[in-house]
Amino acid sequence: MFKKTLQQKLQELKQDKQITYWHEIEAKDAKTEPFPEWLDMSICHGLRKRGISELYSHQKEALECSRKGDHFVTVTPTASGKSLCYHLPVLTSFLKDSSSRALYLFPTKALAQDQMAELNEMIGDVGVSLKCHTYDGDTAPQVRSNVRQSGNVVITNPDMLHSAILPHHTKWVAFFERLDYIVIDELHTYRGVFGSHVANVIGRLKRICAYYGSNPTFICTSATIANPKELAETLVRESFHVINQNGAPSGKKHFLFYNPPVVNEPLQIRQSAMRSAQELAEGFLREGIQTILFARSRVRVELILTKLQQMIKHTFGKKTIAGYRGGYLPNQRRAIEKGLRSGEIIGVVSTNALELGVDIGQLEVCILTGYPGSIASAWQQAGRAGRRQNEAAIIMVASSSPIDQYIINHPEYFFNRNPETARVNPLNLIIYLDHLKCAAYELPFQVGDSFLGEVVDDYLTYLTEKQVLLQKKDRWYWMSDAFPAHGISLRSASQENVVIIDQSDITTHKVIGEMDRFSAMTLLHDEAIYLHQGIQFQVEYLDWDEKKAFVREVKVDYFTDANLAVSLTILEEDASSQRGLAQLSYGDVSVTGKVTIFKKIRLTTMENVGSGPVHLPEEEMHTSGVWLTFPAEFAEPKEIEDILMSFATLLHHVAPLHLMCERSDIHVTPQVKADVSGKPTVFIYDAYPGGIGLAKEVYDRLDTILNHMSKLITSCLCEQGCPACVGEVKEDRRFKKKLMTIISDLKRRVS
Repeated sequence: MFKKTLQQKLQELKQDKQITYWHEIEAKDAKTEPFPEWLDMSICHGLRKRGISELYSHQKEALECSRKGDHFVTVTPTASGKSLCYHLPVLTSFLKDSSSRALYLFPTKALAQDQMAELNEMIGDVGVSLKCHTYDGDTAPQVRSNVRQSGNVVITNPDMLHSAILPHHTKWVAFFERLDYIVIDELHTYRGVFGSHVANVIGRLKRICAYYGSNPTFICTSATIANPKELAETLVRESFHVINQNGAPSGKKHFLFYNPPVVNEPLQIRQSAMRSAQELAEGFLREGIQTILFARSRVRVELILTKLQQMIKHTFGKKTIAGYRGGYLPNQRRAIEKGLRSGEIIGVVSTNALELGVDIGQLEVCILTGYPGSIASAWQQAGRAGRRQNEAAIIMVASSSPIDQYIINHPEYFFNRNPETARVNPLNLIIYLDHLKCAAYELPFQVGDSFLGEVVDDYLTYLTEKQVLLQKKDRWYWMSDAFPAHGISLRSASQENVVIIDQSDITTHKVIGEMDRFSAMTLLHDEAIYLHQGIQFQVEYLDWDEKKAFVREVKVDYFTDANLAVSLTILEEDASSQRGLAQLSYGDVSVTGKVTIFKKIRLTTMENVGSGPVHLPEEEMHTSGVWLTFPAEFAEPKEIEDILMSFATLLHHVAPLHLMCERSDIHVTPQVKADVSGKPTVFIYDAYPGGIGLAKEVYDRLDTILNHMSKLITSCLCEQGCPACVGEVKEDRRFKKKLMTIISDLKRRVS
C-alpha cells in the first residue's frame, strides 16, 4: 500500500484553514574547528571511528575551558552534541591519570541509562579501560560495592546522590578523594522545589569533597533559558563561564500553529485541543510517519493514547503506539525508549517526561496539545522531532484557554520573545533545615561553619533545642540512629508517595506505579478511574495511612475529576503597597485543602454523568502568598463574584508565563469575603510548603503581568468576554470593559 511522505502530508496541511501560522526554520550548516593539538591521539582516533573529524565550535570551547579548570555551562539546542562537552574532558583527565573520577548527574534514570550507553561506545572506540557504571535504585547490591571502589565514572541522579551516596560517603573514600569532574546535565530542569532541593544536595556534595581533599570542576549543560549563568551559580555557588554559540547543524523545521475550528460561534467555543491533536496524529501515524504527541497531564496522555490505539490497531497493531509518563515503572520506560529507537513503536503520547534529551531516534513529527506553559519547554518538546538533521514538523494545537488563544493569535510573542528565567530558592526554610540535618549526619558542624553561604550557628542551635542535634563544645552532631535523607523527597512537596497496586488478578498483586500525596487526593480517591498505559483501573480502596491505592481493571466510558476545597489564613504580612483602589500584600499564608466530591465525565462528550463524595482528611500547608484586597464597593454586589473569578482565571493563565513555572506550581483563589478582612480578595500562593519564591515574583512583577492580562483581553475579538479571554461568558456586555478598568486601576501606584 502506498504511504505518503512527510513532505506530502505538509502539502496537504497547507490547504487546512485551521493552520493560522506557518513558520519555517531553515537548515543550518555546522561551524566546526579542528581537534586541538594537545588532545590525546587515542581520543582523536576514537572520534574519527565515530565519523567525527572535527569538533563543533561549542565543543572546542568547552574543551579549552576544561583545560583551564574553569567551571562552565553549555547552552545549546536539543541534539547539538552537548554530551561531548563533558565526555571529552573526562576522557582526557583519565588518560593523564587512570585514578581520575567523575560524577554524572541526570534528572532521570532514563537519561542516565542513555548516556551510559553512549559513553561506553566512546570508551570502546578510544580503546581505554575506563570503568563507567550507573548507580541508581535498579543497581544490584552485589554491583554497588564494585562501583564504589573502582568506578571511574559514576552516573546517577540527584535523588540517589541525596539518599544513598552522601549519607554513606565513608564507603566512597576512593571516589571522593580523586573526584575531578562533576557533570550536571539538563540544568534547566533544576528549578522550583526540585532545583531548591538540588542546590542543597550540591552544597552537601561540595562539603564532602572538601573533607576528602578534592576540588572538582563543574560542567553543566542546559536547554535555552534566559539565565543559565545565574542558575548555575545559584545551584553550585561557584563562578561559571557560559558557552552559548551553537556550532551544530540542524535540519529544516516547519513550526505550525493550529487553532481548532469554532463549534459555538456566539460563545467562541472551539473543538477540544485533545481531539484536534488526536486527529492530526492519526493522519501522520496512518502513513507510518513516526510521531510524538505531548499532553499536559497524565490523564490526558492516557485518554489520547486509548483513542489512538483504537484508531490504528488494524493498520499497525495496538502495541505500535505507547504512552510515556511519570508513574510508569523503569522497565516499561526502557522498553518504550528502545522501541522508538528501533522503529517498532511509531507513535508515543507523553507528558513532559520525554521533553528531556533521551535519545529516542529520528521522530519526524511533534504535536503539542496546548501551549506547554513556557517558551523554553515548548522549544525543548519541539526539539524531539528531527534530531538527526532531518526535516521535521512541529504542530502546536491551541486549546480554548486565554493564553493559548493569545499565543496562537500573536505568533511574534512566541518566536521573538526570549526564553523565561529559571528560579530556585535554596534558602527556603523548610528545605534548608532538612538538608542541614542531612549535612550534620554526614559531617559534624563547627562554630562559624557556613552552608550555602549562610553561617549556620543559629539554625544548628534551633535544631539542638528541638533535640535533633547534640552540641558538644564547639561542634554539633547528629543524635539519632536513623539517617534523615531517607525521609526527604527532592521532587515533591509531600515526603511520601502513594503506591498503586493492581489486584485484577486474584493470585498476584503487582505494583504498577506511584503518585505523590497531593496528586493522589484528587486522582486516587475511592472510585476514581485511574488510567495507565491506555488501560482503565478503578480505585477500590485508598489506604491513606499506609499510602497504598488498590485498583482493579475495568472498562467504562467515563473518567473522574475531583474538586478541591481550599481555605486560607494570613499568618504574617511582610510587605504591602496601595495599587489604585486595591491593596497588594505579600507574606506567609496557611492553606487548608480538602477533596469534597468527584465528578464522572463521559469520554466522548465530556458531559457530567454522575458524582460522589470523597472521604479524606484535610491537608494543611504553610506557604508564601500574595493577595489583592479590593474595597467592597469596587463593583456591583451581584457582579463581584463573577469579576473576581474571571480576574483570577486570567491571572492564573498569565502569571506562569512570567515565572517559568507550571500552572500547578501556583494556585489562585478568589474570595468574595476573605476570612481575615471580610473584603473581596484574590490570593496567589506557592503550591509548596514554605514557598519557593513564586508569590514574591508576582509581587515584584505585577505591572508586567497586568500589562499582559490587558493585552490578552483587548486582542480578543469577542464583545462581552469569552472562554478565550476572561474564562466565562457574561450576560452584561459591559463586563469586559469593567475588567479592563480594574486592571488599569491596579497599575496606579499610590504612595
